[in-house]
Amino acid sequence: MLAEQISDDLKTAMKARDKTAVAALRMALTRIKETRVSSGHGAEVTDDEVRTLIAREAKRRTEAATAFADAGRDELAAKEQAELQVLQRYLPRQLSDDEITAVIDETIAETGASSASKSNAASRSMPASRARSALGSAAARAATRATCRSGLSSPTNHIRTSVPTESASSMAAVILSPKGV
Repeated sequence: MLAEQISDDLKTAMKARDKTAVAALRMALTRIKETRVSSGHGAEVTDDEVRTLIAREAKRRTEAATAFADAGRDELAAKEQAELQVLQRYLPRQLSDDEITAVIDETIAETGASSASKSNAASRSMPASRARSALGSAAARAATRATCRSGLSSPTNHIRTSVPTESASSMAAVILSPKGV
């Protein structure tokens, strides 16, 4: 299990006196233990739940690093980035914008989606094994570009109406879905 691996890696980091890894892994284990207690899991938290918790921690580290860098606190930003690198070892490899676009284009071609309303069917047919992706707006931007390029909507519609944006967002959400990955 992933929680056990994190615990073992924490022990290794403590022996190696790697303060950055120890801090990041302790926080991850704390979140896992909080989840166990709060949701009545007893002794087990699934690997998917652990990945979700680690993804949240990674997002917090990214936001903190950005805030510290904006405030001119480069040493603290570097610390947050280093902890982020430790946490990313436990997350699935994230797809680039080009890879996301390629997966979306392939799915649109396979399903024959020719309108915004059919893009939802295309997004539902996305294989779960291909659904791993980057978190956040990068995937939404890639989905928007892919749907615009394939003729499912136009870039101006994304500004003026919500229907094509919802289609692109729903497609990005399916691509981002951790279920079955």
